[in-house]
Amino acid sequence: MPINITSVPAGTGAASGLSVGWDGGQIVIIAAQKGLVACGIVDLAVADKFGFAVAIARGTPEKPLVTPDDLLAASIAEVSSKAAEYGVRKGMSGREALEKLS
Repeated sequence: MPINITSVPAGTGAASGLSVGWDGGQIVIIAAQKGLVACGIVDLAVADKFGFAVAIARGTPEKPLVTPDDLLAASIAEVSSKAAEYGVRKGMSGREALEKLS
C-alpha cells in the first residue's frame, strides 16, 4: 500500500500533501494552515459540525484524484461553511482553494 507525503507550495508557506492507495481505492488530501483541500472521501457534514475548513474536489473512475497535483488541478465541488468564510468557492481550482486556506 503506497503512502506518500509531499510538500506542496502554498502562498507564502507550504502545505502537506498526503496520498494513500490500496487495492481498489485511494485518498488524497492537502493540509494547509487553515484547512484541507481533499477528495470526495471526506465527509463535509462532519467538517461543518466541527467548524473545519474543507474544500472537496471529486474525481471520476476515468480520471481519479490520486496525487496532490491531481487535486490542485481539479475543480472544487463542495465547500464547508468555514472554508467559505475564507473565500473558497465551488468551481475554483484546488490550487485557488489552497491559496485561500494557506
